Amino acid sequence: MATTRRSSSRRKSSSSRRGRTTPDRPLPVLGPGERYWVLDVPYGTQVDGATWHSAVKNHLYVGCSLPAHLAPYSPGPYTLGRFVENTLNPDAPTPNPEPTDALEPRRIQFEAADAIAERAASGGRMFLLADEPGVGKTISAVLGACAVGDLRGAERVLVVADRPAAITIGHWCRTVTALGDGGLDWVVITWDRLEKVVDHDWDVIIADEAHALRRTSTKRWKHWAKVSGHGLPHDQAPFVIATTATPGHTPLELPYLAPAYAQVHDEPMKEWTSATKADATFASALERHGVEVEHGRYGATWTTDPRRRAEDLSRVRGWLAEAEPAAMLHRAAPWGPVPISGMPVTLTPAERAAYEAEWGEFCREMDLARRGRNTAKGRAALLRFRQKAGLIRVDATVAWIAQQVAAERQVACSVEFVTTAADPIAERLREAGIEVASIYGRDRFDVEAERLRFQTGEAKVCVFTTVASISLHAGETLPDGRQASLTPRVGVFHQARFSGIAGRQVTGRTHRDHQVSPWHIAYAEDTVEEQVGKVMVERIAAASDTVGSDTAGLTDVAQLLGADWLPATALTEAGN
Repeated sequence: MATTRRSSSRRKSSSSRRGRTTPDRPLPVLGPGERYWVLDVPYGTQVDGATWHSAVKNHLYVGCSLPAHLAPYSPGPYTLGRFVENTLNPDAPTPNPEPTDALEPRRIQFEAADAIAERAASGGRMFLLADEPGVGKTISAVLGACAVGDLRGAERVLVVADRPAAITIGHWCRTVTALGDGGLDWVVITWDRLEKVVDHDWDVIIADEAHALRRTSTKRWKHWAKVSGHGLPHDQAPFVIATTATPGHTPLELPYLAPAYAQVHDEPMKEWTSATKADATFASALERHGVEVEHGRYGATWTTDPRRRAEDLSRVRGWLAEAEPAAMLHRAAPWGPVPISGMPVTLTPAERAAYEAEWGEFCREMDLARRGRNTAKGRAALLRFRQKAGLIRVDATVAWIAQQVAAERQVACSVEFVTTAADPIAERLREAGIEVASIYGRDRFDVEAERLRFQTGEAKVCVFTTVASISLHAGETLPDGRQASLTPRVGVFHQARFSGIAGRQVTGRTHRDHQVSPWHIAYAEDTVEEQVGKVMVERIAAASDTVGSDTAGLTDVAQLLGADWLPATALTEAGN
C-alpha cells in the first residue's frame, strides 16, 4: 500500500506569516564539477569558507571537493544536514554507509518489528511500542520502520529523538548504520528541531520518548501535528511508531495516541482532535468512550476514584492491545523491576534548624499564595524550598557516594537543580579525589565525552539532570566497539522526582539490558521529604503502566506540600 504524499504547497512560508518581504538570497551558481556541501557549524562560530545561506538555513561551501579544514563540519549519515545536502545535490548525493553488522538483534526485537509491520499491513497508521527501559525499543523501531517501508513503498523515515542531541542523534544514526537503512532516506533530529522538517513529507516517523508530546499547548505539539499529519484522514497520514516506556501519568496525557484511538474506534480524526481546542476535544472523546473525566478550574482531570481508575486503565490499554492486529506492544524487562528504596538522611542539629526554618518560610509563602490564588508565587515557593532543602543534604549525598565508590561501585546521581545540587555535589566529590562525569547545564560540558568517561570507568560517578536517552549501564557496547566497564552500577535520587514518569525513566539509565541496578531516594529523616520519598518509592513503578499510570501518588505529594490547589505541572515540571 503506497503512502499518499502530502503537498507542502498549502503551507505559507514562515517569512510570509511574519509579513517579511525580503526574499532569501539565492544559492550560488555551481560551476563544472562543483556541488553544494552543507556544514554543521556550531552557533556563533566563524569558519573560513563556510557561508550561512538563509534559503536552506545552513552553512554551505561550494566546490568540487571539501577542503580538509572544513571536513570536521561535514554532517554524518542520516542527519538533517546530510538530508539537506543530498536534497541540494539530487544528481550527486553522498551515499549512505553499508550495514556494519555491529548489532545482533534479539528475538524479542524481531518480534516487535513483526508486530509493527502487521499493524501497518492492515492499514493502521500508528503503533505504540511501550517496552520497559532497556528491552531494546531503538533496534525494534528501526527494524519495524524498515519493514513498514517495504510494505508501503516508502522513501523517507524521520526519527525524532529526545535530548541531549550529542548523545541521542549519534545513537540512532549508529543503530541505523549497523542494522542497515533498508534503502530508505533516514533523518534523525531532536524534538526541539521539529520546525526544520515541517515542510517535508515523511512516510514513516519514529517518535522516540513520545511522552514528550503530553502537552498540546506547546510549539512542539504544533510542529508535531504538522509533521505527523495528526489531523489527516487515516489513509493519508504517515505511519507513526511511538516509543516510550512511560506513556503518560493519566489517559488525558495521551493526545499523541489520538490517531490510534480514533482508528480502532473507526472514527474520523475530527472526533478526537481540534486545531483550537485539542485538549478539550481529546478529553471529550475519552469521556464518550467511558473514561471517567472530572471538570474543574484547570480543565478536565482524571477521576480520583481508585476503582474507576483501574477500570479506565484496563479500558484504554485494551483499545490498542486488543485491536486486530494489535496497535501496541508492552514487554516487561526479563531481568525484573528496578529495586528501589528510600535512603533517610539524619540531619545534624545545625542542618535540622536550617531545614525547619526553610520549611516554615515555605509554608508561609505557600499559604499567602493559596489565599491570593497566585499560581506563580506558589510555583516559586515550591521551587525555592526544593532547592534549599536539597542543598542542606549535599554533604550526606557526597558521603554516601564516596562510600559506594570505596565499595567498588559506580554511582549515577540524579539531580534536578544545577547550582544547589549538581555543582556542589560534583565539586565536593572532586575535592575528595573522586572523578566525576558531569551531564548537566546547557552547553557546559561535552555530553557524550562525559558519558564515555563514566562508562569506561575513568569517572566513578556521573551527576546528571537529564531524564532519558542516555545509557549508563554496565557492559554496554560503546560506539568505538569497546565494552563499558562491568563495575556494578547503583543510583541515587538526590531529590525525589515528583513525576513517576521522570523517576521511571531515570532508573532505566542504569537498570537496563540485563543489568540490575538498585536505586535509592534520599530524603531528610522526620521531615516532609521523608513522607514524599516514601510515596514516590511506592509509585514510581506505576509509571510503567502501558497506557497511563496511577496518579494517586502525585495527589498525595501535592497534599503533603500544601500544593494541591496548584495545577499538576507545578510539581512535575518545577525542577526542569
